[in-house]
Amino acid sequence: MGKVVEINDGTFENEIIKCDIPAVVDFGAEWCRPCKAMEPLVEEAARDFKGRVKFGKINMDDNAKTATELTVMNIPALVFFKNGEEAGRAVGVISKKALYDKIEGLLND
Repeated sequence: MGKVVEINDGTFENEIIKCDIPAVVDFGAEWCRPCKAMEPLVEEAARDFKGRVKFGKINMDDNAKTATELTVMNIPALVFFKNGEEAGRAVGVISKKALYDKIEGLLND
């Protein structure tokens, strides 16, 4: 762990829903500048929470099924999971503090 895993419609369930630790999924697209701005922060969080939280990344242009099932309408969107269930989300560019606070909330619930 400690890195952001590429996820697609076919791997989402095994990688995230069946994950035995909390997970954060970054929904974005190649053409999305705000998504690109969030990438370094998500990668930093993946290193800082290594072994405690799994981080995944989904390209919405190529994996519309998962985005549709989760009703992800705007990007960038971070969707937080605990015990296979959605536990929150953040839409748009957020600060490091806001991201880390949400992750700490996942771990402390």
